[in-house]
Amino acid sequence: MTHPAENTATEPGDDPPAARRPRQEDHGRPGGLTAAEVAERVARGEVNDVPVRSSRSTREIVRANVFTRFNAIIGVMFGIILVVGPLQDGLFGLVIVANTAIGIIQELRAKKTLDGLALIGEAKPQVRRDGTEQQVAVAGIVLDDTVLLGIGDKVIVDGKVTEADNLEIDESLLTGEPDPVLKQPGDQVMSGSFVVAGAGAFTATKVGRAAYAAQLAEEASRFTLVRSELRSGIDAILKFITWLLIPTAIGLIISQLAVERNDWREAVRRMVAGIVPMVPEGLVLLTSVAFAIGVVRLGRKQCLVQELPAIEGLARVDTVCLDKTGTLTEGGMDLVELRPLATRDGGGADGGSADGHLRPDAPLANHVLADRQVLQQALGAMGGADSRPNPSMQAVIDAYGDGHADGERWRVLEAMPFSSARKWSGVQLLEPAGTEASWLLGAPDVLLPAGHPALAEVDELGSRGLRVLLLGRTPQPLDAPDPAADLQPLALLVLQQRLREDAADTLRYFEGQQVEAKVISGDSAVSVGAVAAHLGLPGAELPLDARTLPTDPAELAEVAERTTVFGRVTPQQKRELVGAMQSRGHTVAMTGDGVNDVLALKDADIGVAMGSGSEATRAVAQIVLLNDSFATLPSVVAEGRRVIGNIERVANLFLVKTVYSVLLALLVVITHVPYPFLPRHSTVLSALTIGIPAFFLALAPNNERARTGFVRRVLRLAVPGGAIAGTATFTAYMLARSDHATDLKADTSVATLTLFLVAMWVLAIVARPYNWLRIALIATMGGAFALVLLVPWLSDFFQLSLAGTRDPWVGVGIAAIAGLLLEVVWRVIVRRSGDS
Repeated sequence: MTHPAENTATEPGDDPPAARRPRQEDHGRPGGLTAAEVAERVARGEVNDVPVRSSRSTREIVRANVFTRFNAIIGVMFGIILVVGPLQDGLFGLVIVANTAIGIIQELRAKKTLDGLALIGEAKPQVRRDGTEQQVAVAGIVLDDTVLLGIGDKVIVDGKVTEADNLEIDESLLTGEPDPVLKQPGDQVMSGSFVVAGAGAFTATKVGRAAYAAQLAEEASRFTLVRSELRSGIDAILKFITWLLIPTAIGLIISQLAVERNDWREAVRRMVAGIVPMVPEGLVLLTSVAFAIGVVRLGRKQCLVQELPAIEGLARVDTVCLDKTGTLTEGGMDLVELRPLATRDGGGADGGSADGHLRPDAPLANHVLADRQVLQQALGAMGGADSRPNPSMQAVIDAYGDGHADGERWRVLEAMPFSSARKWSGVQLLEPAGTEASWLLGAPDVLLPAGHPALAEVDELGSRGLRVLLLGRTPQPLDAPDPAADLQPLALLVLQQRLREDAADTLRYFEGQQVEAKVISGDSAVSVGAVAAHLGLPGAELPLDARTLPTDPAELAEVAERTTVFGRVTPQQKRELVGAMQSRGHTVAMTGDGVNDVLALKDADIGVAMGSGSEATRAVAQIVLLNDSFATLPSVVAEGRRVIGNIERVANLFLVKTVYSVLLALLVVITHVPYPFLPRHSTVLSALTIGIPAFFLALAPNNERARTGFVRRVLRLAVPGGAIAGTATFTAYMLARSDHATDLKADTSVATLTLFLVAMWVLAIVARPYNWLRIALIATMGGAFALVLLVPWLSDFFQLSLAGTRDPWVGVGIAAIAGLLLEVVWRVIVRRSGDS
């Protein structure tokens, strides 16, 4: 404890007394390394220059997009066409170029964004060198550097504590233990941990690859893919098709060589024409394009999607866990009332009289001051002693930091910053009258004994969504075993958090979309419940104090299922609550901005961090709200639903084509007839009935609720639809061959017309519900095909010529019957699934 005599020489302009500075070991380096020592260590390579890659390298991106299963299949087919010709039969090869180019460009843009964020969000540690404090890059730290720490700072490298002022480190990411660890000089600190209270410094003992920091940061910010049902479903379909291609290709080449004995080139072209349509080449491309455009759209709304399928993931979320502070409320607070406490006999606090003035024998009053003025001066002194104030203390500083401690001085002898473990902060003051006392500011339920009359008032204020702190005075020094033992409660500070203007509308949006919102906060349950109730959150009237949560996982899951608001939640409990909800089959999103949210963010299905939050939360989250606006989340959900709904819609088109292509190939192998199409015919059919329409449908608005079972729902139309289309086409083809078996061009033309009409019927089903844009799209595709048939140079290029009227009209009639069958199948599907 520091005595008054030690501070008598302190003048107003002097530095804070030594008692306020962090305690330092005798063998530490007070001034840090010199410039020469730093240069010597850099020359020896003892520097923290481990590159943290937030994404794949450019070489890896190019290789991953070029060497794919899809490119291998289509590339081989394109190479064959280049050999046998003509070139117009190889138009499908352009899809390789488009697919690869868009994939590379899209991911390079993502890489640029992620790398930029890594640089912007990179921690800028402070070190002490040559006796001065300076900020350096993470890669600029060298061995034996003295690194300074404050609240919220990340420990960048491993080291040994040399200075500690109530320094508390959260090592939960390393050990899983939720409780902060109080560090003293000589203790070890590990990179990857975070400062949650106090301040201090440490000497770097391990840097570069020897430290855990680079490994943790690389793991947290690496370009990874969240689980995507769309992506995994499409990959499963492609894998199945790959295995199906091999026997089909063998059968086709054998049958076509047998049919085209005198023209092996024509046999090869027909084989390629049978294989290429089996591959849903545009589906992968459109999925990437839809994701990329979604990311661009969200970027315009200040929402950074670090992992592309995350927008799909959030659209599938059915439970959103929100942290009150920074999500429902703004970061700042306002001090709305200073309420002196009255004694039972009607006097003022701590010896105050009923008229609001201190009695002459009161501990504070060797001079006469109004209670409120004394309290304001003490609070001003407390605020001035806190070098890193939290939002509550900042509100005190904003209210009483300037002009309230003038006149006779309040001298700070020692300060103890706020700690989440003890729930209070304190200063030891030399008061104007020469009295030495400790002033504490913190949670009333911690500082006051159970049953104290003031607690009822605290609860009443808390029930209105107000935050209440207790200001008290005690003769005990701050380093006493229990400084609050003889605390004299003087006043309640009533603070109000600023509610976000858009929070209520956002909660209503989630409620309307059947997404359950749960508030998980470290604040008191009553206060959190009041804020949630004010915003109209259902179930907010029954908040739960997390200190009463069961430890049994099954019981915890039951409580998590039925409770909406949780207060006094520790970081480990946040993680456990997320896991409990996931155990009940929920897809959980977690929002947060502080280091205490990191564990829960990483365990949640989708982590959403605030842009102004800690560097750690931004590193582990898949989505970062750069403008800190909770109201951006509905846009992310809507964008995800647009992507999911539209990709599922167009997947029907691509897989119908796959099914009818497989069926046609099998029928050709069995009947030993020429394959009805050349590659150029498949190209024009795919472009007009699938590729172009799918592109526009994939980008259209869509607010259908995301559901699981993507592959099952797509196949329920694709399989019968493809079977009907393939059967109708082959029937029309064989009837045309019976009339003119030697005119393969006429037979192919009838088959192409029939398949186009059936495929257009499938497109008309998939495009529902109709609007004028979709009707115009269908009409345009029909008109384009008519031009191909009627314009001489186009019909010559695609080798299409409808001979006579009988066979074309037979094809039209077969297509009409197939369309009616498709309509029946679709209505049965809708009835069984309950879709509209």
